[in-house]
Amino acid sequence: PSSPGCASAPSVPLQYGLYSSFMGCFVYCFLGTAKDVTLGPTAIMSLLVSSYAFHEPVHAVLLAFLSGCIQLAMGLLRLGFLLDFISCPVIKGFTSAASITISFNQIKNILGLQGIPRQFFLQVYETLRRIGETRAGDAVLGLTCLAALAGLRAMKSRLPPAAPADPLAVRISYLIVWISATARNALVVLFAGLVAYSFQVMGSQPFRLTGSIPRGLPAFQPPRFSLAAPNGTVPFQSMVQDMGAGLAVVPLMGLLETVAIAKAFASQNGYRIDPDQELLALGVANVLGSFVSSYPITGSFGRTAVNAQSGVCTPAGGLVTGALVLLSLAYLTSLFYYIPKAALAAVIISAVVPMFDAGIFRTLWRVKRLDLVPLCVTFLICFWEVQYGIVAGVLLSGILLLYSIARPPIKVSEGAVLLVQPGSSLHFPAVEHLRDLVCSRALAASPPRCVILDCCHISSIDYTAVVGLAELLQELRGHGLSLAFCGLKDPVLQVLLSADLEGFQHFPSWEEA
Repeated sequence: PSSPGCASAPSVPLQYGLYSSFMGCFVYCFLGTAKDVTLGPTAIMSLLVSSYAFHEPVHAVLLAFLSGCIQLAMGLLRLGFLLDFISCPVIKGFTSAASITISFNQIKNILGLQGIPRQFFLQVYETLRRIGETRAGDAVLGLTCLAALAGLRAMKSRLPPAAPADPLAVRISYLIVWISATARNALVVLFAGLVAYSFQVMGSQPFRLTGSIPRGLPAFQPPRFSLAAPNGTVPFQSMVQDMGAGLAVVPLMGLLETVAIAKAFASQNGYRIDPDQELLALGVANVLGSFVSSYPITGSFGRTAVNAQSGVCTPAGGLVTGALVLLSLAYLTSLFYYIPKAALAAVIISAVVPMFDAGIFRTLWRVKRLDLVPLCVTFLICFWEVQYGIVAGVLLSGILLLYSIARPPIKVSEGAVLLVQPGSSLHFPAVEHLRDLVCSRALAASPPRCVILDCCHISSIDYTAVVGLAELLQELRGHGLSLAFCGLKDPVLQVLLSADLEGFQHFPSWEEA
């Protein structure tokens, strides 16, 4: 429902929003791994494209082609594992913030306001400042649609199943109620359109309408690799140079947004996704989409939420969505004129509000409070810019992960000898920490004690760590102390033996040492 609205962000004609809305549906049906995800134009991607396409449809379509090629190459090289670094707190922070920003973005349509900026904080300020300009018709219709959608959703969740032994009338009634509750989005939009059309026939119109959209399917043709200009032709190389950082930012943010949305809905509904397959699906969708005048697309949070709330069970739901977009482009664009914006806003709000997870803050406080840091950082920065919020959350999660590698838990037991037991594998960021700990504890004892390094939890070790252990052996030997290893796993033992450490000795267990 938001496709034409998305097209207005990069200042290309409204029909480009619909041109961008069907190819992703068809491709994802065959290549996607999340049943709910819908690929299409989004407000975030549209704003990014507006920064790098210079308000030119030719630049926007070429950017879709080049972004798709980059995403396709990443999928073929199986670089999807990089997206595994998007942790659950980051995803929860993103989805919770997105549900708020998308919902508030639709408040202006519920109230019938125009000229509200897209940036969230400016949006809040302008909406509150101009709330006195609310149009009564839009507000009444929008709130009525919200109430109807909430009632139908509650009805579906509490509807008792009909048994085969029930009377025919009961089973028919159940089927009618179930279909009405499942197709509630379409019913509400249809009802609102009929109401708006009735007012139009009577000569008055209290609602803001979607407006006219040119009719017809886009031509299937490759994107243009040059652009006619008043003073000559802009060649492909110049167009690429003009896009600049957009060739990195647009495909990367498309990937982050798609996988973050797929992971969010997959975790909520109990299934798994394949990041490499998601990369392939998005890349193919953007490449093929550029042949039908699509600008870059990505996973759409709003439409995915509508899919999930409508009860879609497989990616084949994209066939229906894509077919409806094509049908609409060919025959029904004139009917879009009468759809009130308030009704579309109610559908989107109803779909995204359930994605706000207030309980995750309490859960993380109880389970691991440190995970609240990337959650809160992602959540707060997403109100400024969603893409920056995701990147900040991923970077912060990476820093916390690296810190746990650099400072692994080390258990020290004092007795006749000093027993040191690292709690995880030993890599180069941690070796100095281990050396300082061992030396300080061994030499501070009275008298100084020999050291046994229990390596039962160490499954891998790198060259820098080997060098650090060699220096530790030398330092302890200079003070007349020995260092023995025990519990070495075969891969680690082979590395240490290959290094030919002077004074190296190992035992099966610390008791034997």
